[in-house]
Amino acid sequence: MELNPFDFSMSALNKLSLKEGRLLVSEPFMNDPNFKRSVILLAEHKPEGSIGFILNQPLNINVNDALRDFPIVNSPVFMGGPVQNDSMFFIHSQGNIIEDSVAINDNLYWSGNYESLKSKIEEQLIFPHEIMFFVGYSGWGYEQLQYEIKNNSWFIADSFGFSLNDFKSEHLWQKVLQKQGPKHAMIANFPEDPNLN
Repeated sequence: MELNPFDFSMSALNKLSLKEGRLLVSEPFMNDPNFKRSVILLAEHKPEGSIGFILNQPLNINVNDALRDFPIVNSPVFMGGPVQNDSMFFIHSQGNIIEDSVAINDNLYWSGNYESLKSKIEEQLIFPHEIMFFVGYSGWGYEQLQYEIKNNSWFIADSFGFSLNDFKSEHLWQKVLQKQGPKHAMIANFPEDPNLN
């Protein structure tokens, strides 16, 4: 990360290993428009690859704008990533009532039976603050993600202490970094274009 004015790199700040439920925080000058200043929740991390969802890229549409025959629920849709962006995915905190949910950690789940989800929303057993919807997902081969982390693209953070509502914050990238400590907080204050400073 040659634009970093300090004598440390994102990879040097990483103290956590990759696993489900961890957050990937992009380095401040990442050029890839898919992942610029993004925070990704790792939903799955296995030897054959990883799946995650970008938490802080709202699409400015509601789930009812995107899905037909879906119960009315005031829930925004986010861009989860560039893979399968013709499909809808969801994470939630209601794994105890949505059949076939896949645990991310003790409080978060992804996927689940679609008809079960619809019926629980219709019965008002699931509310907007308990679910997030995504178009597409982010995916990596195992070695690909390890390589990107080693090359300072991502900082790994814990998701504990963040609710689904926190994930929907437009300042999530800064908030996650600031929560990690003073060096990370300095990174959170970097301008998007260092030439403007």
